[in-house]
Amino acid sequence: MKKIVQFIFAFMLALPLANAQLKPVFYQDGNQKLSGFGIRPENNTKKKAGILVLPAWMGIDAHAKETAEKLAKLGYYAFVADIYGVGNYPKSPAEAGKLAGFYKKDFKAYQHRIELAMQQLIKSSADPSRIAAIGFCFGGTGVLEMARSNFPVRGVVSFHGGLGRDAGRPIEQIKPKVLVCHGADDPNEPQAEVLAFQQEMRDSKADWQMIFYGNAVHSFTDPHAGNDNAKGAAYNELADKRSWEHMKLFLNEIL
Repeated sequence: MKKIVQFIFAFMLALPLANAQLKPVFYQDGNQKLSGFGIRPENNTKKKAGILVLPAWMGIDAHAKETAEKLAKLGYYAFVADIYGVGNYPKSPAEAGKLAGFYKKDFKAYQHRIELAMQQLIKSSADPSRIAAIGFCFGGTGVLEMARSNFPVRGVVSFHGGLGRDAGRPIEQIKPKVLVCHGADDPNEPQAEVLAFQQEMRDSKADWQMIFYGNAVHSFTDPHAGNDNAKGAAYNELADKRSWEHMKLFLNEIL
């Protein structure tokens, strides 16, 4: 009888969690209220790896939420970080540029907000020894900052993220593995900055990959970005699908 009960219990654990949904999670940075989103894996048979999602410069958007839901379907815990905080969300690209610019310049403040979000991911029952991070645009910059400061993650994936780094900052050895998925025609990243980033990866002795997608500009993974490459930011379905597959290979390797 005991064995039958154990079998039934194990079988129930193996069933997909039909109610796995993206849920708001409130947390604090001092007096600043933060509001992220977390989701558990659909198949919760055991403790799973966790993926931190850093959104683009407008803050938590539909694309970031959809990505977290897709990661849950792959069997990961996922958490979408709130970098700006409640009451500080940009209402226009101009406001987003100022906010993102602040955190790019004050990278320590950016790293602190990322660390707080990581704590929420781990609290959700993600295995703290099996964490990775992915980011889009401004969030892509964020995951590279995680690598530069050697956050306790196995790897990071930057999708059309900013590659720039203050030349006065010292270069230290980078331990997390790095994957950069980049639009070959992204006007936001001059060739000099791309080459400087690649040299940084070499000097830091990082385990890194950089994949370029032809005919792709900035925001190529975001279906909400339109399809006019002439604007400098546009969705590219093929590049989106290819980069997602490259990400999955990378995550399978490191996690």
